[in-house]
Amino acid sequence: MRIIIQDPAPGENDSVTISVRCMTDNITRAINLLKSPDSLTVYIDEQVFMLPVGDIFYVESVDLKTYVCAAKTVYRSRLKLYEIEDALSTGDFLRVSKQVIVNVKKIKSVSPAGDSRFRAMLANGEKVMISRQYVPALKERFGL
Repeated sequence: MRIIIQDPAPGENDSVTISVRCMTDNITRAINLLKSPDSLTVYIDEQVFMLPVGDIFYVESVDLKTYVCAAKTVYRSRLKLYEIEDALSTGDFLRVSKQVIVNVKKIKSVSPAGDSRFRAMLANGEKVMISRQYVPALKERFGL
């Protein structure tokens, strides 16, 4: 495989061209990574923040409100959970229940929680339950 990196001419936008004979999982992952957003617009009261996607630990929906949880701060989002899932599904995020999407890079450990569910311990010490219907996707992501 050949990789060519060029600087665009002044005034031109960045672009990526992929020429392949056969789509592989690695190429699909690379395309998905390129499509994923760099940041998410979030709020604390009336203050607006551009939160880098890599700083997000998990996103949770509670009482029709969407919360974006970082290491020590909880933000609000005006997007619905499924809208955030669509935007982040191309990267390192995985739905683990009807209410939660988790950044798999922030998972420190996973352990059984009974009743075919799992519990994920995140790098910031928080715990997130993984519903039984989402366990196969988690196992696939971790190669279990």
